[in-house]
Amino acid sequence: MATAQSVGSWLRVLWSEVLFPGRSEFPTRPRWPAVLLLLILPSLLLYPSLGFHLFEPDEGRYAQIPREMLERAEWIVPYLQGEPYLDKPPLLYWLVMLSYRLLGIADWSARLPPALAVHGCILLTYFFGRRSLGERPAFWGALLLSLAPGFLSVGRLLVLDGVLAFCVTLSIFSALEALRGERLHWGWWLLAAVATGFGVLTKGPIALILLAPPLLAYGWLSQRLCRIGWRPMAGFLGVVLLIALPWYVGICCKVPEFAGEFFWKHNVQRFVQPFDHLEPLWYYLPIVLFGLLPGSLLLAGCVRFLFSTQAEHAGQRTAELGFMLLAGGWCVAFFSASGCKLPTYILPAFPFLALALGHYVIVSGWQRSWWTSATLTWSFLLVFVGHQFLLPWYAEFRSPFCRPDAVTQYCDEDVPVVCYPRPCDSVAFYVGRSDFLNFRSKETPALLEFLQRQPRTVVLFTHRHSMHGLRQVLPPGQLVMTDETPLYDSARAGMDGWKYLWSKSPLGDGSRDQKQGLCYMAVIQRR
Repeated sequence: MATAQSVGSWLRVLWSEVLFPGRSEFPTRPRWPAVLLLLILPSLLLYPSLGFHLFEPDEGRYAQIPREMLERAEWIVPYLQGEPYLDKPPLLYWLVMLSYRLLGIADWSARLPPALAVHGCILLTYFFGRRSLGERPAFWGALLLSLAPGFLSVGRLLVLDGVLAFCVTLSIFSALEALRGERLHWGWWLLAAVATGFGVLTKGPIALILLAPPLLAYGWLSQRLCRIGWRPMAGFLGVVLLIALPWYVGICCKVPEFAGEFFWKHNVQRFVQPFDHLEPLWYYLPIVLFGLLPGSLLLAGCVRFLFSTQAEHAGQRTAELGFMLLAGGWCVAFFSASGCKLPTYILPAFPFLALALGHYVIVSGWQRSWWTSATLTWSFLLVFVGHQFLLPWYAEFRSPFCRPDAVTQYCDEDVPVVCYPRPCDSVAFYVGRSDFLNFRSKETPALLEFLQRQPRTVVLFTHRHSMHGLRQVLPPGQLVMTDETPLYDSARAGMDGWKYLWSKSPLGDGSRDQKQGLCYMAVIQRR
């Protein structure tokens, strides 16, 4: 072992000669039966069950925005209920708009682009993983990813993170291929830049933040990546800007306040001075453990393998395995340090962590165990049943549109519709309207003024106590509440445990009361 002369050289020795001293395998050809399985198995879990009720708030919002943009023939400014929506870039909206145009406007066609992105991640994990870890570890990593509920089940929902995970996975793997060896491979390098550009169009600068640190750390620790001169760096950034900058310039010209709203509020402030989704530092630990099932059942053995001092185990720990841990670990660490946390944020970490588990499956011999086959079979069945039956049932249970006839009777007219105290965009999506008004609890005086100007208003109450609270403050003799209608199945209203669990889910906001209360509709008339 070489003698370390400084902290930096000591870390490199620790990395290359202690933690990951193994020799890498040469890339192996894909096995087409494995490819066929990775095409069929995720397809059975992803595509047959996309047409269930949209979850509030995220799915309703991300289905409604592309519908409004398509109606307006607007490709620059996202609109929600007739107002510019400045929180996120447009790539997901564009993909959903394309799906609407090809397949029609529906909840299942809205979910199709994220489902395709998740399936694409699985295939990328296999095809790129075999170039670094070998075909068998790559297959097992992709197989574990195909059954991971935290990736497959969440990524196919109508949220940004499935598409972002695809862009980040492609950019990191391509950049690694470009830099391996003594000379830069420009084809892979430009592909990484294109993927990063689309990632910036999906969720902003986070695509660059998830790419650069693991690559720089791996190059410095392993000394196995070629040097990047200013020309490749300028070319990379030039491609990213060529793809992303036109839209950012376009929206800033049309809506000048976008720059401050998006870059400062939703990137900087949400990281250093969070204003919502506050969670502790260890928040993502149980999410990773549950989300990577059944692969995370091997975690204890995998940790022992990584820190084993046996020469046989050390020789099986390659530098590329270390890179997978760096890439996945950096994503989890970055979002753990953020003040604003949601479970879906760490979706880009899953392909790399799954590959590390796939590598362990092969070196430990678990692929030959009947226990492994039985666990994978039961995992597939559980996810299949969950996707086909449990998730659609629960989506209908908590959807404000679970009684479509009653909702359409009141909302499918020219009568103003108000959501109080939270938005309810899924109802607007299903009834085909783009003019719902939203009033928060602190805006109750403004809501009363609005109601007094309208002869008749439909109010969707998105909290279990909000209808009672508004009734108490209606001016007597001026406004009257009629046609009070529950928007949930009262036979299931006592299932507080299920509702509480959903409030902690990726699309929940932690509010138990809200999940008990996407709930009532009433008509308020002026006397």
